[in-house]
Amino acid sequence: MPTARPPENESLSSIVITVRNEEAHLEHLLESLLGQEPPLEIVLVDAFSNDKTWEIAQEFAKSHPGVLRIYQAQGRRGAGRNFGVKKARGRRVYFIDGDCVADSHWLTSLKEGFQEGSVVAGKTLTIGVPKYATLERVELFHRGMDVTFPSCNLAYDRELFERLSGFDGRFETAEDIDLNLRAVSHGAKIVYRPEAVVYHNSRTSIFRFLLQAFWNGYGRKQLTEKHGQMWSQYRYRRMLETQRSALAYVRLLAALAGYFTRLITTAGTQGRIAQESPASSVTLKATKS
Repeated sequence: MPTARPPENESLSSIVITVRNEEAHLEHLLESLLGQEPPLEIVLVDAFSNDKTWEIAQEFAKSHPGVLRIYQAQGRRGAGRNFGVKKARGRRVYFIDGDCVADSHWLTSLKEGFQEGSVVAGKTLTIGVPKYATLERVELFHRGMDVTFPSCNLAYDRELFERLSGFDGRFETAEDIDLNLRAVSHGAKIVYRPEAVVYHNSRTSIFRFLLQAFWNGYGRKQLTEKHGQMWSQYRYRRMLETQRSALAYVRLLAALAGYFTRLITTAGTQGRIAQESPASSVTLKATKS
């Protein structure tokens, strides 16, 4: 993360979003965020969408000057979020994804969590296709803490975020798990606030659902490259108790396919992720609207 950044505002809440091709969801997301507890700013980073995402963002930015600032930048999700934090002005940053909707008390509940720690995670409820929405995430524990809270409902004290160099932009997925794991390793506590609810839209087809599982498994293998083998940090009994359906096992197989694809394609090459976490760079295309 670059050291130069805007001056911090103690009371301002900075909400950072990265989006790509979220035409179907962006309007609902922004409406849910604009009604959160002020003072707030929304920093949206679009990864060169080829649908109407950018046009929708521009219209909202014109209607809410000084609150919504929009940019376009190239890079993976982690790099995009780092870029958004660089542009943000608040002491604390709140992450949410483009295919989500925030509960009306989401921001307030996360803010209250900072009284207990420097990382706060909310409750993410998947909505949409029921058979996809009911499946639990596969948890990973480090020093007794669940580090798999996703970045679609996650908040960080900015000082800690920058001390950790932000998200590692080399990750295809699991960049949020990597960040949480490093935060816990540095002594941070992840505070869970179930009152801070985000509704996340499930994948709309079995193909997209399994593709997501594949890339999740791919990202888990990237984690082992950087942090070493982590099999002992999964709670297998709990995993089996919460993953009993046939679809859950199919998802697990897709994730394993992603895991071993990463293993095979990077064996003996320089493509593996080393322990260093270099600052991510992105290319700015458009400044604030």
